Amino acid sequence: MDAIATEKTAEISLFRDNVRRFFAAEILPHIAEWRRQGMVARDAWRRAGEIGLLCASMPVEFGGGGGDFRHEAVLIEELAAIGFGDFAISLHNAIIAPYILHYGTEAQKRRWLPRMARGEMIAAIAMTEPDAGSDLQAIRTTARRVGENYVISGQKTFISNGQLADLVIVAAKTRGDAGAKGISLIAVETAQTPGFRRGRNLEKIGKHAQDTSELFFDEVTVPAENLLGLVPDQGFAQLMQQLPQERLVIAVGAVAAMEAAVAETIAYTRNRRAFGKPLLEFQNSRFVLAEAKTTARVARVFLDDCIERLLAGTLDVATAAMAKYWTTEMQGKVIDSCLQLFGGYGYMAEYTIAHRYTDARVQRIYGGSNEIMKELIARNL
Repeated sequence: MDAIATEKTAEISLFRDNVRRFFAAEILPHIAEWRRQGMVARDAWRRAGEIGLLCASMPVEFGGGGGDFRHEAVLIEELAAIGFGDFAISLHNAIIAPYILHYGTEAQKRRWLPRMARGEMIAAIAMTEPDAGSDLQAIRTTARRVGENYVISGQKTFISNGQLADLVIVAAKTRGDAGAKGISLIAVETAQTPGFRRGRNLEKIGKHAQDTSELFFDEVTVPAENLLGLVPDQGFAQLMQQLPQERLVIAVGAVAAMEAAVAETIAYTRNRRAFGKPLLEFQNSRFVLAEAKTTARVARVFLDDCIERLLAGTLDVATAAMAKYWTTEMQGKVIDSCLQLFGGYGYMAEYTIAHRYTDARVQRIYGGSNEIMKELIARNL
C-alpha cells in the first residue's frame, strides 16, 4: 500500500472512531424515544452537522467534509452496528446532496449544500407517487412554467425525511407528452411555501423512527432558478445516472446489518443455555451461524469491489443492481436465521434483532424493487 493510500486508510479509521463515539453518545440513548415519536429529533441532525457528519463526501468549498463514498459507507455501517438505519443520513448525504453537486448550478450548490452540511436544512427527494413507484415515467406530478416561476401540482408518497424536510427535490413532468424525456427535478424549500402540505407520518412495520410521509403540492410556486441545473427535461437522465450509487448505499446497509446480526447472535448463543449447555455448542446453531457468517463474508468482498469501482467511476448499472438485489436478499435470509436462534426473545421488540428483521424487509423494495434489479441485470446478459 502506498503512502497516500495508507494516509487515506488512517483518516477513514479516525473518522469511524469519531462517528462511533458520536452515535454512542448522541444517538443510542434516544433510539427508543425516537421510535415512539416516529422520527429522529431535529437537534440530532444539527449536532451531526456540527461535527462534520453531514455531507461528508461533499467538497469543502460547499461546506462538506471533503471525503468520498467510503466516508458515507462508514456512517451507514456504524448505524447498522447499533441497529438504527432509521437515521437517514445516507439519504441526505449520499443520495440527495450528489444531485445538487453534479447537476446544480454554482449558485444552487452554494445556496443549499452548506445549510445541508450544517444540519440547518434536512433534505428529501420526492419521486414515488401513489400510482408510480419503480416506473418513474408514469409520474403525474406536473411543473408548468409561468413567467419566471414553476407551478407544481401533484402528490408524492413514501418520502423518507418527509416530516422534517426543509428541502425537497421533486421529480415532476415539465412536458406531459414526452414520457421520460419530459421529467425535471425542481427544488422546493418547504418553509412558508403556500400550497405545500405534509400528509401523515406513515406507520410502517419497520424503521419506526424514520419519518416517511405523503407530500402534497397544490399549485406550489417556486422560482425557475430552483430547476436543478436550470435546463428542463433532464430529470430522468439525472435520476438514472445517480441510481447506481443509491443502490450501493442500500447494499452497504444490507451487508453491515448482516455482519452485526451474526456477531450479536454468536454472542447470544454463547451465553444462552439449553439442556445444560450453551446454544452455540449445538450442531444446528453452529451450522446456521457458519452459513450466515460465510454469506456475510462473501457479501462484504463483493461490496468492497463495488465500492472500489464506484470510486474509480466504473460501477455500471447492472453490477449496482446485482449488489442491491443479492445483498438485500441475503440480508433477509441471514437475519431471519439469526432471529430463530434467539427463540421467543427474537420476537420481542426490546431486542435489536427484532428491529433488524422488520427493518430489513423494505430493503428489497425501495431504490427500485428487486424484481426491477433482475430486469436490469437481464438486459445485460
